[in-house]
Amino acid sequence: MSKDGMSRFAALATLVLVAVASLAGCENKGPAEQAGQSVDKGVQNLKDAVTPAGPVEKAGRGVDKALGK
Repeated sequence: MSKDGMSRFAALATLVLVAVASLAGCENKGPAEQAGQSVDKGVQNLKDAVTPAGPVEKAGRGVDKALGK
């Protein structure tokens, strides 16, 4: 393998490792993120108590929940 081929391989390998490492770090939710999601859910429940969600909004929430958003 030539020197140019080795440098391309090294660059590609580095890019793949960085991509995998960045995706692997996104799976665990810390306590601050969990608390933020809890607050968001409470605010949404309060909004729904004041102004109930329509059928399209409920369907959208179902899709978001199914996709894990």
